[in-house]
Amino acid sequence: MKVQLIQIDKTQEKWLVEGLDNYISRLKHYTDLKIITIEIPKKSRQLSIPQQLQIEEKELDKYLLTAERVLLLDENGYQHSSIGFSEYVQKLLMQRIKILTIVIGGPYGFSEAIHKRAYEKIGLSKMTFSHQMVRLFFVEQLYRAFSILNHEKYHHQ
Repeated sequence: MKVQLIQIDKTQEKWLVEGLDNYISRLKHYTDLKIITIEIPKKSRQLSIPQQLQIEEKELDKYLLTAERVLLLDENGYQHSSIGFSEYVQKLLMQRIKILTIVIGGPYGFSEAIHKRAYEKIGLSKMTFSHQMVRLFFVEQLYRAFSILNHEKYHHQ
């Protein structure tokens, strides 16, 4: 299964980029991970939240209309334990999903239309994290899931 991770805007903090690069490199042993960054014009951040979500929706549509399976990272989504998430990944592998598209929204989440397109929504925590930090947390959890499935020593329980 290939994984396509779509994010709104670049990751700006150097330490987050370094962490992402670390886990992306590790994931190469398990899956083909492609990260797609949708650039949103800076001037659009002066618009209302609904207008910003509409701009992001238009850009996301280019990737989601043909996506096989769309998973949104959403604060109200189902929260798995790390073991539970690895079981979820195993289920997807068994369903022979060719490309899993995971979307991390911008600071205001997703438009209602994007929510409707999602197959499922997953939350990382009841706490709120910046959309840029969520990228690192999710990629680490994806790596953890694959290491659990491969009976490696990364996850301790």
